[in-house]
Parts: sequence; structure tokens; C-alpha cells
Amino acid sequence: MLTSLYIKNYALIDELNVSFNNGLTIITGETGAGKSILLGGLSLVLGKRADLSQVKTAEEKCIIEAAFDIANYDLKALFKTLDLDYDVHTIIRREILASGKSRAFINDTPVTLESLVALSSYLIDIHSQHQTQQLTQDDYQFKVIDALADNKLNLEAFSKELSVFKKLQKTLDELKLSKAELIKEYDYNLFLSNELNEVNLEKINLEDLENQYEELNNVEIIGEKLSSTKAILDAEGLGVIDQINTAKQELSKIATFGKPYESLKERIISVGIELDDVLIEIDNLEDNLSTDPQELERINSKLQIVNNLFQKHSVSEIEDLIVIKVDLQSKINDTESLDQTILDKEQEILKANEKLNQIALKISKNRKKVIPIFVSKLEAILTELGMPNARFKVDLEPTKQFVKNGKDSLQFLFMANKGSSFNELKKSASGGELSRIMLAIKSILAEYIQLPSIMFDEIDTGVSGEISNKMGEIMKQMSHKMQVFTITHLPQIAAKGNAHFKVFKTDIDDITHTQLKKLNEEERIVEVAQMLGGLTITDSAMAHAKQLLN
Repeated sequence: MLTSLYIKNYALIDELNVSFNNGLTIITGETGAGKSILLGGLSLVLGKRADLSQVKTAEEKCIIEAAFDIANYDLKALFKTLDLDYDVHTIIRREILASGKSRAFINDTPVTLESLVALSSYLIDIHSQHQTQQLTQDDYQFKVIDALADNKLNLEAFSKELSVFKKLQKTLDELKLSKAELIKEYDYNLFLSNELNEVNLEKINLEDLENQYEELNNVEIIGEKLSSTKAILDAEGLGVIDQINTAKQELSKIATFGKPYESLKERIISVGIELDDVLIEIDNLEDNLSTDPQELERINSKLQIVNNLFQKHSVSEIEDLIVIKVDLQSKINDTESLDQTILDKEQEILKANEKLNQIALKISKNRKKVIPIFVSKLEAILTELGMPNARFKVDLEPTKQFVKNGKDSLQFLFMANKGSSFNELKKSASGGELSRIMLAIKSILAEYIQLPSIMFDEIDTGVSGEISNKMGEIMKQMSHKMQVFTITHLPQIAAKGNAHFKVFKTDIDDITHTQLKKLNEEERIVEVAQMLGGLTITDSAMAHAKQLLN
């Protein structure tokens, strides 16, 4: 419920700070006194676009702040979605700066207008004749019937399953599109994969292959050079090894003369041992050296294949080719298994479709069950509101496709007078009739769900005294379960309130100001008397006013 409203520097309001209680709150005032200004300020808090022209003094910022008690509104999940700290005493503030920019805050946290609108729709509903057009919209008509049908949990389950169903359908469409593309590439991918598989990439050591190729391709020059090297090392008398042995003998003669000479001898011995090993290795290499044209051709062919693959796939490492091979095999597998994947997905969709149909059937059954109750209640209230011949009909028809709230189409049909036929509500009901129908529907809804605070803005325009008295009774009844505000010109309605505020203008220093005052008991009597008889208050008007208030 709205607990307080603070307005500063807005339109004709310098500063206003007012508190509200539960129940039915009446707001009255002469035409042009500024009731629309009050509503305009409240609308800003609820997310209406700001306008610099609304600021009273352009050099100062405009502030509008509304406090709400939301303990009974079950809004913790919404606050979490909006990334806001939850507080049962929630304050919404709008500021219009001198620059024309506006800012919005929820519990001192800056928010966007979208977030403000998302929250405020749960807090207060400003209802005027213009807004009765909402009644003719499909979404609102479903909201009314589903509230009476207690379909909240079913609708939540349906919405969740519908989301799953749509995702599955999207995935299936993507799979079918992928299949068409993959089929085009399948043969080529299979050719490339087979080409890579034939090479047995995992067993190829490119460096070893290249070394083998160099050896086989140069076997003659290798043999020649090994032989000449062996001759240099092992030529009798003149070979390097013999020369080393001679040097070793010479150094042995002086090795005992000191450590430097002993060290030289050891080093020459080491060189001799190393050369002996080199000579043995040369002998082994010569023994194993042979020409093998077929092996040379095999290795050359494999190297050529690998190099061609490098060039084809724009890589330079065997590991890169292996990665490409794995990727190609994956694409081939995907293509080959896609039919089964599509079939599995179609089965999932069938199950989701069946589940959705089951939930939609529950929703539809609940709707059908409450429609006669709704129509009966509505027609009874409309009779009391001066529309005894009004007849209402709710057409509920199954749809072939799922819609966002089930599998039904819904239409409110109305017949105002005897002898006429049912027609769409928006085509057959006047503005005044729509206002009374909306009031009746709101009063019915209040029996079933927790509605936000509601402000009726002169929906009693053009209504007679007896009917206005009934309208007041309905509002009074609604206020037992929710906070109700009504802006009215009718004394019969004004007298029903738990609290009564008057909007009026004053001129101070040739400047007009709008003010709002809570009336005490005596002031209420005078205000209702003026509403009955005009500015000149007669004894009979005062007596009538007391009678109404009592």
C-alpha cells in the first residue's frame, strides 16, 4: 500500500508531504484545483516519462517520492530479478534536474525506467475512463479469468515448458539446416579423412624420414668420405692414430717431471681412445652402408605425400595434420549420426508437446469452470450499477497452436440492451459502460487475488446519485481487502471514505499554488455539503451531508 507521498517543485506544487492509511481514501476538489497534477506526480513515480515543463521553478530540481508497504505483495523474486535489495518499506524517488535529465531510485539504488515500471505495476494502478480500454485487450481478459480460475501455478508451469519446447524446436531446425550443409561437405570431408588416414600420421617421425632419405640418396659420397676419413686415421705409419701413439710415447718420457707433463700425457691418451672409437664407428657405418633404390623411392614418396598434405592444409607440422584429421572425422561422424540425433530430438519435442497439452488442458478446464461464475457475478453487479439489461458472454475456444498462456483464444462479448446481439466489448460498450464494467471486474478480482493499491480517477462521471451510491459501496467493499483511492465529484461516493483529502488552489504573492489537505470530521461535512449544494451551504445541505457521512 502507498503510505506516503512527497512532491516538491512540481507544476503548481511548491512542497507537499502527505501520509495515507489503508481502506478507502477520497480525494475531492473543484475542477481545475489540481487533482490531475497530483496524479501526474504519482505517475512519474510509476515510470512515466519526465518533462522539464512540469518543473515549477526551473532552477531547482523536482523531487517526487512515494513510500510503500509491500509486506503482503510477495515481491522478493522480482527484487532479485531487478538486482535490488528487498525491503518491506520500499521508497521510490524520481528527480527531474534543471538540465531536463531525470533520475529514478528504488530504496536509494539508481534504476532505469524499465525497472521502475516493472516494480510499480505491482504497487499501484491508476484507473481512469481512458484506461478502461485495457479491458478490451486479450492479455487483460485472460488475466481476469485466470485469476478466478486459480491458474497461477499452471501458467507458470506452462510458461516454463513452453520455453523448453521452443528451445527444442529451435535446436531441431538448426540440426536440419546443419544436415543440409553437412551433406554437401560429407563426400569431400570423407575423401580428405581417408587421404590422411592412409598416411598413418601417428607413426611418422618426419625428422627420421628426412635423415633416412638423405643417407640413401647420398650413399656413394658417404662411403667415399668414410673411407678417406678412415685412411687419414689409420694409414700405417702416417695415420693420425699412429702419430698420436708416437706423441704419447714421447710425452711418457717426461711425464714424471711434473704435473703439466703428466696432464699432457693423459690428454693425448684420451684423444687416442676417442679416435679409436671413431675408427670403430666408421667401420660399423661402412659395414651397414648399402644402396637400396626401392627403400629410397618409398621414403621419397612418403615425404612427398606429407609435403603435399602440408601444402593442401596450409600447415607445417605433423601434429597439425593430426588435429585436422580428428576434426574431419568428427564432422563425418556428426553427419552419419545426424539422422539419429534429429530423430531423438523429434521424440523429445513430442514428449514436450504432450506435456504442454496436458498443462494447457488443465488451464482450459479451470477457465471453463469459472466463466459461468464470473459472468453471473459481473451481471449481478452491473444490475446494481444501473445496467439491468446488460448481458455478458465469454467465448473460450481451443487454438491449434500453443500461445503464451495455453491453448485457448478468449473474447469478452457484451450486450447492453434487450433485443440487441452480442458483440466485442470494445465495439458494443460506451466509455461510461466500460468504466462500470471495469469497476465490477476489479471488485470481483479483489475477492480472488491481492491487487495493488488502486486509484479511480473520476470513473463516476455521468453517473446518477443512486448508482453512484452503489459505486461507492463497491469501492468501500474493495477497500476491506486492498487500499483504494478515488477522485470524485459525487457526494455519495465521497461520504464512503475512511479518509478524505481536498485538493485546492491558493494565490500567494500573485502566484497560484496547489495544496492537499486532509479533512477532519467538521471539514468533511462542509465539503460534502458544498458538493451537494454548491458554495452557498444551506442547512438542508449540511443535514444531508451529515446523513451521508453517518
